[in-house]
Amino acid sequence: MKPSPSLFIIALIWFFLGCTGFFINQITLIWLLSGLILLPVLIIDAVLLRFFTDTLEVRRFISPTLAQGDNDRVKLEISAKRNLLLPSKILLWDIHPPSMETDVFPAIIDKNEITNPQTKKSIFEYNITAKERGHWFFHKTELLLSSVLGLWQLKVKKDCGSSIKIYPNFRKIKSMAGMDIRGLLERSGLKNIRMRGNGLEFSSLRDYQEGDSIRAIDWRATSRRQKAIIREYQEEQDQQLLFLLDTGYRLHRYDKAPNEEERLQFDKALEAALLLSWVSLKHGDSVGALGFGGEMNSETYRWVSPRKGMSSFPLLMNSLYDLHSSSSASSPFSALEETLAKLKRRTFIILISNFREEDGESLSWILKHIERRHLLLLVSIREKESEYLASRSPKNRDEALETAAAFSYIISRQNLYKKWENSGILSLEASAEDLSAALINRYLEVKRTGLL
Repeated sequence: MKPSPSLFIIALIWFFLGCTGFFINQITLIWLLSGLILLPVLIIDAVLLRFFTDTLEVRRFISPTLAQGDNDRVKLEISAKRNLLLPSKILLWDIHPPSMETDVFPAIIDKNEITNPQTKKSIFEYNITAKERGHWFFHKTELLLSSVLGLWQLKVKKDCGSSIKIYPNFRKIKSMAGMDIRGLLERSGLKNIRMRGNGLEFSSLRDYQEGDSIRAIDWRATSRRQKAIIREYQEEQDQQLLFLLDTGYRLHRYDKAPNEEERLQFDKALEAALLLSWVSLKHGDSVGALGFGGEMNSETYRWVSPRKGMSSFPLLMNSLYDLHSSSSASSPFSALEETLAKLKRRTFIILISNFREEDGESLSWILKHIERRHLLLLVSIREKESEYLASRSPKNRDEALETAAAFSYIISRQNLYKKWENSGILSLEASAEDLSAALINRYLEVKRTGLL
């Protein structure tokens, strides 16, 4: 409990009245009488304010889920157990998680709505913007109550716990729901990759149409039906896909795309992995994920075993939505070693990180063992800072040295990727904003060329 500004002003007036009483005896008497009256009034007003602490109740209504970057409305309902006496003024703060953004507090609550026999409650609504993924909690609301006479203020916290899950932004996935893969390609602006040969699963027979390849004619069916019949093929299904997501310092850096807010590269990598997971499940493949870069049972480590069917996508989403990156060290070597121990069948492994020249030597041993049993794609996210330094025109000696170092760094990365490609390891380098399209294109290429 603390004095209100009104009480401070009254105390200041009473103090100056006492000072004036040193010179005028009549004022001294007024000063004493006002003090004798003011003291019990202050005590009674303070006691009544303490009585208010159990009078008010607060309930919160909030959606249980929200997409990252989206807005939502939170409703607070303030009611009273008894309307005999209420604070003269009520200020409200909702103690929201740091991942939420709002600027409406403090809010002034209309006590007339609480005392109204028809409403019996006051409803306050405000907007929140979800900035970070994860499982977040609203624990309490804070009320600043003013006493009946407005002489005291008391801060009270009310328990009204709520939780909300902030998922990655799935507007792209939702807009593509129910579409076939051709619609997905057209909608995303992805390349339509041409099938090569017949190294795929047989799908069906159909009549020959103008423009079909003669090599696709099924001569046995043609002889039986007395007309040209074509054999149709589809990508092989029931294959296995596993994402390895680096949750360490390599992707724990901010990247800003045009017309977008600054976001972590890891967040964009996770969204790209989930979008490709949706496409893979639509193709009939099994999808799993490993988040590496921290200790087990931490926010930076996660293992999701591969599962098949579109019904497994919500499970994958719920398993990865609160996976975060950190500035701690991470080891792609250890992740691949753990993967070798967990996988029992041939798998298309996609490792998303940020590789440097020194990774060529550190991964050389494990890559040979991976290549024998699995198909590996090493994905690296471009560093815009290095590309900017390498492309700028230096104005002095220091800038020239920085430009040369950045150019040498980029060339060394490109040479590393070429070395991996020559040894049979697939590699991909893309900017964070182009990662989704690049990953899906490479996945479809692998499916249609029969590499897996």
